[in-house]
Amino acid sequence: MAYTVNQLISGAYYASGVVSREFETVSGSQVADGLGFLNDILGEKVVDEGMVPYESTFSITGVIGQEEYVVPDLIKIDTITFIKDNVRYAMQEQKRNQYLGSSRVESITSLPNTYFWEKELGGVRLYVYFQPDEAYPFTVHGISRLSSVSLGQDLELTLDRFYITYLRYALADRICAEFEYDTPANVKRQLSKYEAWINKKSRVLDLRMTKQSTLKRSRQGINYGDVNLGRGWST
Repeated sequence: MAYTVNQLISGAYYASGVVSREFETVSGSQVADGLGFLNDILGEKVVDEGMVPYESTFSITGVIGQEEYVVPDLIKIDTITFIKDNVRYAMQEQKRNQYLGSSRVESITSLPNTYFWEKELGGVRLYVYFQPDEAYPFTVHGISRLSSVSLGQDLELTLDRFYITYLRYALADRICAEFEYDTPANVKRQLSKYEAWINKKSRVLDLRMTKQSTLKRSRQGINYGDVNLGRGWST
C-alpha cells in the first residue's frame, strides 16, 4: 500500500496540533509549506549523516595520473577498494594533516594506497595517492544524501516505513517551530525515540580494537626507497 508525501505532510500537521484532525483539512498552502519543510529536513542529513540509516556503493574509474575525483551526492566515505588482475586491494584513509601536510614525492604513478576526502557542494572530493598508473575501477562504500521529494510521490518505494514515521514526527516538530506552537509532548517523545534508534542502532559501529606498539615509530612521509623499490607497497 502506497504512502505518499501528501499523507506524511497531512499526518505531521495533525500530530503537531496546528490542524485539527477531526474538524479541519490541511490547506493547499499548508501542504506547500510542509513540502518545503520536509525537503529542508532531508537536506539537513548532509551534515547529520548519523541520521541516514542506509549505505550506498559508488563506482568510479581512476584516471592515469589524476589525483582528485568528485563523487556527486556522496556525504561520507567508509571504504575504498579497487581491482587489479582479479585481486581486490584496500586503500587506507588518511586525515587532512597526514595527507595534505606530510612530505612526499609528487607526480608518481603507481597503485593507489592512501586516500583523503572532504565534503564540497553537491558531493565529496576524493584525493588518492599514488596517482593511478592504470584506469583502476574504484568501489566506494559510504553514505549518500537523501533525495528531495515531491507531492504525490510514494515514499515506500525509496524509504522504510520506520524512517517515514520518523520523518512525520520530525516534520511535526518543524511545523510547530515555524508556526510558533509548542511541540506536543508525545511528538517530542516519539521523535527522540526514533532518533535514538536510527542514530545508534541503524549503523553498526566498528568497535574492534587496534593495537599499537609504543616502540614502533610512525611516519607520515614516503621516502625514495618506497617509491623506487616498493612502488608504495610494503609488508
